[in-house]
Parts: sequence; C-alpha cells; structure tokens
Amino acid sequence: MDKVPLYVDLDGTFIKSDMLLESFWEALKVNPLVLFLAFLWLLKGKSHLKHQLSQYSQPDVGLIPLNPEFHDFLQAESGSRELVLATASNESIAELFVQRYPLFSRHLSSSADRNLKGKNKLAAIKQEQPNFAYAGNSSEDFELFAEAQESYLVNPTSSARKLASGTTFNGRFDEQRASLLVWLKQLRVHQWLKNVLIFVPLFVSWHLTTIDALWATVGAFLSFSLLASSTYIFNDLVDLPADRQHQRKRNRPLASCAISITQGIMVAAVLLVVSLVLSWLVSPAFTGVLLLYLIMTLAYSFKLKRFFGIDVIMLASLYSIRIFAGAVAIGAVVSFWLLSFSMFVFLSLALVKRCAELKALELENKDAVSGRDYNYSDYPVFLGFGTSSATLSILMFSFYANNNVLTNQYQEPELLWLAIPMLGYWLLRMWVKTHRGEMHDDPIVFSIKDRGSVISVMATCVVVLAAQII
Repeated sequence: MDKVPLYVDLDGTFIKSDMLLESFWEALKVNPLVLFLAFLWLLKGKSHLKHQLSQYSQPDVGLIPLNPEFHDFLQAESGSRELVLATASNESIAELFVQRYPLFSRHLSSSADRNLKGKNKLAAIKQEQPNFAYAGNSSEDFELFAEAQESYLVNPTSSARKLASGTTFNGRFDEQRASLLVWLKQLRVHQWLKNVLIFVPLFVSWHLTTIDALWATVGAFLSFSLLASSTYIFNDLVDLPADRQHQRKRNRPLASCAISITQGIMVAAVLLVVSLVLSWLVSPAFTGVLLLYLIMTLAYSFKLKRFFGIDVIMLASLYSIRIFAGAVAIGAVVSFWLLSFSMFVFLSLALVKRCAELKALELENKDAVSGRDYNYSDYPVFLGFGTSSATLSILMFSFYANNNVLTNQYQEPELLWLAIPMLGYWLLRMWVKTHRGEMHDDPIVFSIKDRGSVISVMATCVVVLAAQII
C-alpha cells in the first residue's frame, strides 16, 4: 500500500443517516422515558449521551443506506491503502460497522468520556498518523480537511456546502438534495384524501349551504392534513428498521435517507405548530379533538401497532375520529348509525391493509411481518373478520338510511337506498382483490388508482348529495 491511510467519517459520509438520531429513535421505542432521560444524559456531555443510547440500541447497520458513489470509490481504494472508520459515534456502533464492512481495517470512535469530533478527531488521527487522507461531510470536518494530504467531500450539509465554495477537494461525491417531489412523497399529500371525511358532517347535515360552516370545515381539513403529514414523519422515524426490510417501504424518503432525520424532525415540528394554530382558529373544541387524534396516533406509532388486533381497531378509530372532528368544527351532532357505519367500514379497510401485507409475505417467502405481532397463518382469521366487518358496515348504512326516511332529515331520503348496492360492490371488490393478492398495502392508494373503486365511491357520494338537495 503506497497511499496514506484514508480516514472516513461515518454519519452523512459513509452512510446517509446519523447514528445518534438512529440510536435515539430505537431507544425511544424500547423505553419512552428516553425522551426525558436524554436531556439528563446530555448534561454530562454528548459522549455520555451516545454511550447511554448505545445501551438501548443495537441497530442492524446493514440496513442503513450508504452513499453509493462514495462506497464504490472506497471499494476501489481498499486494495491500495488502509481505510479507517473515524467517527463520533459510540465505539459499540463503530465496531458493528467494521464487522459488517470489512473494507475498514479498524475504527477510531467516541467512548463514554470522549466525543471524537472536530479537534478531538484531528488530534486522535494525527497521534497515530501525521500524514493522512480524510473524507467527511460537515462543517466541523473542515478542520481535518485543512491538515489532510487528501480531502474528500461527501454528501455535504448546507453549512459545509457554503464553506466548500472556495475549497479544492480531491473528490466530491453524492451531492444530492431532496426535491419537492420527494417532500410531497414524504408528507403523503395523497393521503390527505382521508381527511375528506371531515366534510361528511357538513355533507349530510343542513349546514351544507352555510358559509361559516363551510369555511370552518375547510380550516379543519387543512389543520388535520398538516397534522397528519407531521405524524406520518414521526411514524416513519419509528418504523425505520422495519421499513428498510420492506420491499416497497424501503424507498420511502426517510427510510432511504433521501430526507435526513434532522430535516424530518424539523419539518414535522413546524407542521404540528401550524396545524394547532389553525385548529384554534376553527374552535377550541376542535383543537381538543385534534390533540386527541395526535395522542392516539403517537400511541399507535410507538406501541399499539405492535399488538395483535389492537392495531386495526386503532386504525379504524383514527379514521372515524375525522368524522367526529368535522361535526365538532361546525357544531353538528353525528348520527349514531353514521358513526357505527364508519367504525365497521374502516375496520374492514384496516383489515384489508393487514391482509394485503400478509399476502405479500407469501410472495417474499416470509412468515412474519417485521414490527408486527402476526404472521401468515393468521390470514384466514383476518379475512373472516374483515369480510364480516364489511357486511356489518352495509347493515349499519341501511339503518342510517331507514332512520333518515323516518325523520325526514334529507329532502329525498329514499334515494339513500340506492347507495347500498354500490357500497356493497366496492367492499366486495376490495376483498376479492385482496384475496387475489392484487391489493396495494394501502387500500386508500388502491381506491384512488382503481377505476371500479373510483366509480362506485363517486356514485355513492352523488346519491347521498342528491338525497340532500333534490
């Protein structure tokens, strides 16, 4: 080997992610009190924080995305020079990477009482090798670039990109930023369609032509949508390891590190604040419902989704609470039969989602879903319970239609009976597609793309509207 050793930073350089944040989210799932303990640990120094988090988290480092162009460069260099992993991550984490990627001969890393970053890293490297090459990505790494014989900038942060404008490097790699399309994908803007349920109370009540009620519902829809996008980010952060093992979900922006964990947390916080402010403008009561939804969502993301059966009941409840929120926004009272219908139909759709995931296991030759408390042998139980829920939802809608015929809450309530065969066809279609293995793992996405579903759902809405205004 005739070249100077190349010391390679880990976070953002060799990998796209940040192991401190990865460890924090993993530890938080193990013990929610870590959210508060982390502040106490940080008071003793960042190295102590990293050490404590490593006691809770032993991540599968093989799942964490690499910077591919730079990784190819390292593989080419490994035959002509020594490669050393030089990271501020805790030594237990660094050891996992050295074991997983044998192109590194050893590692320099943080211990419980030393944070190997910036000047500390430079001193540690120079103590063992005065002549060295270095690859990094952050503004702190420029102290090492200034002393290195060769310097390589990889996937630079915003501050590093500014400093790099007047600096010459031996190589620059993987310089990509998240596009607007990537952010729209992460925020799941297409999932805002679920929040149209907030319009249901306006749609089926006498408030349809009331301007104040219309504006209140629009504000409630926007508030709920922003909150939903915020919680999607938190949910994806919690699910990072499971998503990276999933055939489709591994391409999600956070799982693939197209968006960094730091960026995700910042955007989620901003969306949460804006959503709460907007909800307060709708009404304090609506803010209360929104906070209840937030608590339920976080409980689902961190714990409840891992318990058999409770996960699908929570999903159905999170759908139904949107209808209740729409009623609170306009000061209306929701029919008992309408709420009963919503719980059963959304329980059926939640079970569609689970059955679709179980069907996918068959194609991947797997028996259990990562991060879930069920396996493929549970499929017949979910299938029976899901189709029964679909049938019960049709029955509840029948009671709703009959109730309105008797109370004359609609102009032409008899028209509601026309919606029942279309509703039945749509639910039957969803379950047949699921059983055939043709269902997307998100039934809402499937419904948007499937022509038969779109026609049946739109026809049902037209019938209900006609019963209201004719």
